Amino acid sequence: MSLTGKGMMIWRIPYCEGGNPSTIANVAASAGLSHVLIKIANDTRPYNVDANGNDLIAPVVDALRAKGMQVWGWHYVYGYDPIGEAKIAISQTKRFLLDGYVIDAEVEYKEAGRDAVARTFMTELRRGLPSTPVALSSFRWPTYHRSFPFAAFLEKCDYNMPQVYWMQQHDPAYDLKRSVTEFKAITPYRPIIPTGPAFGQDGWVPTASEVKIFMDTAKSLGLKAVNFYSWDYSRLKLLAVWNEIAKYYWPPEDSPFPPPFDPVTMIFEALNSQQFTPILDIYAKNAVLVTPRKTMQGEENIKAFYEQVLAVELKSGDFRVTSKRVVDNTIHYKWTCTSQTGNVIDGKDTLGIRNDKVIYHYCFYTITS
Repeated sequence: MSLTGKGMMIWRIPYCEGGNPSTIANVAASAGLSHVLIKIANDTRPYNVDANGNDLIAPVVDALRAKGMQVWGWHYVYGYDPIGEAKIAISQTKRFLLDGYVIDAEVEYKEAGRDAVARTFMTELRRGLPSTPVALSSFRWPTYHRSFPFAAFLEKCDYNMPQVYWMQQHDPAYDLKRSVTEFKAITPYRPIIPTGPAFGQDGWVPTASEVKIFMDTAKSLGLKAVNFYSWDYSRLKLLAVWNEIAKYYWPPEDSPFPPPFDPVTMIFEALNSQQFTPILDIYAKNAVLVTPRKTMQGEENIKAFYEQVLAVELKSGDFRVTSKRVVDNTIHYKWTCTSQTGNVIDGKDTLGIRNDKVIYHYCFYTITS
């Protein structure tokens, strides 16, 4: 099964939506993710096990699969016990019937003699997982890490997932183009699915516009998918980055599942393009829209409301969602806007959904100069 579209990496399940499997799956679906990659092991030990020894992975895998997503496992390997690390990788991948397995190998594999260790690990891994898709996740630029045994890993991998983190810089297009160019120059070449940053470190964070450029660049290079690390960090500390990833349209190819109905993204894309007509398609014919000033019902009245917002109240506005929460058939979200005619910092809306249509919309905001 090929991997296409947008993916997000989970490090610690309890830090993702409070560890609730159903909520994780709903949020992933709302974000249009095609795949989620969960940490399943660290060295020779299983990962995402709670203090009482209870496995946290299985219910999340089940919930994501029910939404039509692929679920992969990733595993940080050190190379000090390659046979033991391969065995836990095989065990966890089979236990959860995962769609693929990712090797996260980094600085420890730059030590002397690691080429042979990598080959030992890969031989044992492929003995146990002969047909499971396998990917390598490591450094973005092989010329900067010449002692790392890229070939020893990639020979038995199906994909290359370089960690294209533009740390302390702000030029994702350069970093990604250079990564792809350098990997094309080494043997063997494997299809690239780059992982971008959705985290901060040492005072540096990526911006929402940068992650959009990263995804735009990946598409322009003909790459079929991207990942981001990590769900844990971005949902708690970089919500603007999460929202940018969520609203970016990159559906999986040949998906048997229709794209999830995402009225919030549709509304804000239309607002930012200064068009109210596409918004009307998401409302039921007798939908009700309630603001602090008045209550409106029906297409013509809702149309008049958006005309007023776009032409007068918040002309040429930059509309942004700052948080979104899905509970069954209700969506709660907060938003801001900076415009020529006023600013909003306290937007707070609720949508009620039935049969992929908005049936009611409570919209609260105040405009300041």
